[in-house]
Amino acid sequence: MKSLIFRTVISLCLIGGALASSASIAEPLDSALDCRNSPHAFVDDMMKGQEIHAKPMHVESNSVNAFKPVDGSDVTALGFKVYAVLGYQGGDPLFEKGRGQQATKPLYGVVVSASTDAVDAKLESAGIHPTVRQVVPMMLTAIVCEPQ
Repeated sequence: MKSLIFRTVISLCLIGGALASSASIAEPLDSALDCRNSPHAFVDDMMKGQEIHAKPMHVESNSVNAFKPVDGSDVTALGFKVYAVLGYQGGDPLFEKGRGQQATKPLYGVVVSASTDAVDAKLESAGIHPTVRQVVPMMLTAIVCEPQ
């Protein structure tokens, strides 16, 4: 399962288009990374706040959706710029279905511009423990929550 998540993140970063310019002020996503939200609430709140596009920029075969920040938004997590927002919740019409076997667990998260060491340090100081994986060495890191 985790390898599918991180293959999704890697392919999202490789397809490009996940970059958004910074202009407006947005709420940081720090508190949402405690993994207590539902994927629906996490993604829907960002759509309603016009921080991400309503249509995913990419849907993996396992139905993990990736959303691009809206141009001009300044979406951050732990002080790092967010390049993509990830989400999946089975049976939820907010998330488009992929062509393959759906992921077995709901998940949500972000891809940020930072090294895994920098992200780990911020998470430790915040006292939260989502899954952290390197996407592009020293440049992009995925922070993923799999809430119960």
